[in-house]
Amino acid sequence: MSDNNGREWQILEKAVMASVDEQRKARRWSIVFKVLTFAYILAIIIMVSSPSKHGSKATESSDHIAVVELNGEIADGKDANADDIISGLTDAFEAKNSKAVVLRINSPGGSPVQSGYVYEAIRQLRTKYPNKKMYAVITDIGASGAYYIAAAADQIYVSPASLVGSIGVIMQGFGVQNLAQKIGVEDRTMTAGSHKAIMNPMAAISPQEKAHVQKLLDTIHQQFITAVKQGRGQRLKETPEMFSGLFWTGQQAVELGLADSFGSVKTVAKLIGTEEQVNYTQSKNPMDNLIRKLGVTMGETVAAKLDLGSELKVR
Repeated sequence: MSDNNGREWQILEKAVMASVDEQRKARRWSIVFKVLTFAYILAIIIMVSSPSKHGSKATESSDHIAVVELNGEIADGKDANADDIISGLTDAFEAKNSKAVVLRINSPGGSPVQSGYVYEAIRQLRTKYPNKKMYAVITDIGASGAYYIAAAADQIYVSPASLVGSIGVIMQGFGVQNLAQKIGVEDRTMTAGSHKAIMNPMAAISPQEKAHVQKLLDTIHQQFITAVKQGRGQRLKETPEMFSGLFWTGQQAVELGLADSFGSVKTVAKLIGTEEQVNYTQSKNPMDNLIRKLGVTMGETVAAKLDLGSELKVR
């Protein structure tokens, strides 16, 4: 009987020890898994933790054409924002082995402020690096604020079918005060400042307010026109409609002096005498994009609550 009890205790002890051993192994594997997961996430963060530009260091060490891309709407918080475009252009001009700089444009325009920043930066870089030519290559569209920027280049290349120009300014708005009255909607907008609700769609705009807004638009439009004339100079063949906001085909743009010739980035490369291209476009990593979007969303929420005004675009 005692022998049987001894064997039972031995079996029970082995079972308990086996269970403890399994738990220890499970904990060890759990720790290993957590460490590997953390290391994997950390590696991803490190790989994308800083803005980068396309192209290898080996390529950058040889003669090349420096390319910066401008795609989509030009606005703060967008991919085509002044800070990133200027950073890319600055790197492109500063690169010792870049023989020329090309801004490849496919944009309908956007903020006059952002466009103006880039325009002035290009002119300053051209002055600082007088022996390095700056070319703008418009692909599908280079209109409005995008053309504003292109005008700062030494030369502008287009496709015959590109859309070019649209030298004008727009502030969109609408009025629904009559409709609101018909359906019994009461406007309860409250302001401090007699003209703070100047673009409120629920209220009529007075002749004085309309004249004020028009003067503002005309002033920005004249800044745009001055920039184009300054950039294009005697190449412009001015017509009454050139600065009316109309856009043109690439073929018409060349005829009007808004562009110099037909061509692509490869055309410029052949002109310069090197086929090597390095892309200096500033690339945002996913974390930067997330943080930026969160910041923009918060800013837009605050602006919406305060009603800071309508959106203004160069178009």
